[in-house]
Amino acid sequence: MTDAATKQTDQGFDAFSFLARFAPLIFLLLLMAVFAIMEPRFLSSINLFNVMRQVSIVGLLAIGMTFVILTAGIDLSIGSLLAFAGLVAAAVAKGGMQDRFTVGDEAIGYGWPLAALAAICIGVVGGYLQGLAITKLKVPPFVVTLGGMSVFRGAALLFAAGGPISGFQPDFTWWGQGRIFQVPVPVIIFLVAAVVAHIVLRYTRYGRQVYAVGGNPEAARLAGLNVNRIITSVYVIMGFFAGLGAFVLAARLNSAEAVAGTGYELTVIASVVIGGTSLFGGAGSIFGTVIGTILIGVLLNGLVLMNVSSYIQQIIIGVIIVLAVAFDTFAKSRRRKA
Repeated sequence: MTDAATKQTDQGFDAFSFLARFAPLIFLLLLMAVFAIMEPRFLSSINLFNVMRQVSIVGLLAIGMTFVILTAGIDLSIGSLLAFAGLVAAAVAKGGMQDRFTVGDEAIGYGWPLAALAAICIGVVGGYLQGLAITKLKVPPFVVTLGGMSVFRGAALLFAAGGPISGFQPDFTWWGQGRIFQVPVPVIIFLVAAVVAHIVLRYTRYGRQVYAVGGNPEAARLAGLNVNRIITSVYVIMGFFAGLGAFVLAARLNSAEAVAGTGYELTVIASVVIGGTSLFGGAGSIFGTVIGTILIGVLLNGLVLMNVSSYIQQIIIGVIIVLAVAFDTFAKSRRRKA
């Protein structure tokens, strides 16, 4: 028996490993308890459903971001891509730009199925192009997606001439405002997507390949994996969720505009990192991302109920990101020493 194994056996229970694994969930429960004590309205069913509805869009983006970060990549363009995809979906739903402000039955359009398909196609194409730039041109993901953030935002402004597109049919807005057994539809979409993504990552060959590429891309290449194809595919997945999130957001707000998704990059990355996914790649889970997303939503909601300034909220999120990455770095160094 090795010294490390003997040490672990003598200890019986590794408190640090337990904390590293369940820290987001523990922190979420403690945070909810604190807010419940300080603000009785926090635990009301209306407020809790409101929290889940608010985090559902960010949650969809965070699921896609988990695939990207698992490969040690990053995507800073998601907010801009979401805005562009949402405007295209809105234009399809309205049947063109001539009826962009028409409300009621006068503007029938092409229906929500084609609108949703259009948003997803825009997202997938955007993700694919960025994946190609990263793998074929050998440009770092940070630089490619930083450029994409500007390109897609400019495309959104150009497409809609800087204005919004609003006033959709009820069957379109149902996807953002409807309920099934009192549960908001966006929440159901988010949770179903999380379950599917969890199954893909944990129980399929593709999921194991994503972890392998993130853990050690050179070893994955020597093992016969097509590293470039896998890296491109995770940006396609990110684009898919950006398109889906764009459709749901437009349906929820009954409007699409070029400034939609501004600042989402910070919140999405925070949700994934706080949920335990390593920025260095190869470690993380969809379950952790879901917890991290809800944690961010609970934190912001509780601060709003306590009338904390939005400026302070941004400071708190930034500090939490730094602490989460510092904790991840410390945990990795501790595992190496063990």
